[in-house]
Amino acid sequence: MSKNVVHALAVVAWLAVFPIGTADAYIGPGVGAGVIGTVLGIVGGVLLALFSIIYYPVKRALKKKRQAAASPAEVAAKDPV
Repeated sequence: MSKNVVHALAVVAWLAVFPIGTADAYIGPGVGAGVIGTVLGIVGGVLLALFSIIYYPVKRALKKKRQAAASPAEVAAKDPV
């Protein structure tokens, strides 16, 4: 069986088990705004997580590189130990 035939049979089986009926309800604009807010929040959270995963190791590596390039006298002057 080809992939298209299997996909078509799966769709027919799905529609046989869960028939599509009419919705006898009104969904106001508030629900749509809530869905948009939720989707934007999830996408924003994922993007922020990816940014933080990438940003902090790069920041640490650049800091180590700057400290290695600095002379020992400059490091001692900045470190009040």
